[in-house]
Amino acid sequence: MSTTMSKKPACTAVTTYSLAAIEQLEKLDKTLDPDFLRAIIKPKREIVVEVPLRKDNGKFVTFQGYRVQHNDARGPFKGGLRFHPSVDLTEARTLAHLMSLKTAVVNIPFGGGKGGIACDPKALSQRELETLTRNFTNLLGENIGPLTDIPAPDVNTNAQTMAWIVDEYTKRHAHCIGVITGKPIELGGSLGRDEATGRGVMYVTREAAKERGIDIKSARVIFQGFGNLASFGARLIEQELGAKVLGVSSSAGAIYNKKGIDLLTAEKYYRTNGGLKGFNGGDFMTNEELLIQDCDILIPSALEKAVTIANASKIKAKILIEGANDCTEADADKVLHERGIFVVPDILANAGGVVVSYFEWVQNLNNHYWDLNKVRNELETIMVAAYNRVSSHATEHHLQMRMSAYVVAFERIARAMILRGGV
Repeated sequence: MSTTMSKKPACTAVTTYSLAAIEQLEKLDKTLDPDFLRAIIKPKREIVVEVPLRKDNGKFVTFQGYRVQHNDARGPFKGGLRFHPSVDLTEARTLAHLMSLKTAVVNIPFGGGKGGIACDPKALSQRELETLTRNFTNLLGENIGPLTDIPAPDVNTNAQTMAWIVDEYTKRHAHCIGVITGKPIELGGSLGRDEATGRGVMYVTREAAKERGIDIKSARVIFQGFGNLASFGARLIEQELGAKVLGVSSSAGAIYNKKGIDLLTAEKYYRTNGGLKGFNGGDFMTNEELLIQDCDILIPSALEKAVTIANASKIKAKILIEGANDCTEADADKVLHERGIFVVPDILANAGGVVVSYFEWVQNLNNHYWDLNKVRNELETIMVAAYNRVSSHATEHHLQMRMSAYVVAFERIARAMILRGGV
């Protein structure tokens, strides 16, 4: 295992937003050292491991595994593990950075981390996947722990993956099940975790519509995506807010119906057929085409960099809620702002998942578990408070919501580091 310090941060939209936020924070507080603020962008630690696996056919192979620990000034590193061929250090750095900002903007006592294994889990048997996960856990060793670094599910990982990790970890660390969140309920998972990100998006959407003078009960909403976030979020926005969902999508294409989608029928069709092509309750189109259909609220919830300079000028929504991480390119963000489209950034909009992960961690540490209503009520309290803080800060300083969210997050991280000393 190698542990290295980060060099120059990758030039991503997230870095662009962060540098702009730091410049803004410098103007608001002259006492903060600019060089110190810029150093916060860089991760504290990067871990790269070679994960061995003996395949079912007897062949021995290795896969590269990563864990980027970005900042822990406000609490243990926190962030998902994804199993995907595209996993690399650049991606992990960006997402770990986003996690530090996300936990800070909703003001929960965590820092940020991210990682995973560069593999195609669909090409592995269940035994191979379990062995790979356990070997990765062992290689991470003391770098993870309930008071150190607390991973969670992400792309192509789930409650079963977390169960393997907690089992492997607790072989050497008694019953420290708080090492991981997103676990099955039977192993200390939290009620409400499956719906958490979608429910958080629903609360933020409600607050944004209220702020922008849109009657949510008559609002027309499009979700790009139909995974965990979009499926729960779409149902909750219809059932609890009364809005109408006009479009959803899978990786293979989208459906749109200006009169509304029958979500239960569409979801059943999607699960049965692995896609939405052929569904007779809406017009089939590409993901790119879905983004520019007529609606009041657009919620990209699937792909990174979905909103680009090529489509930003064609988006018809009045409000854009970033369900997916890093889904708007920096140049596209400028176009949206110039066109008067109100954007709620990812670090605020999709933080519901990490908030309920925090609840799970708290329950594990206290060995006392909450009912579903308590989880939902606590989530709403935190999400609404975070939205209101960012919104009031944006109004006070004449900033966009994204800039305000980044400034609020950076200031909280900076204050924690300064109070700890040594900077």
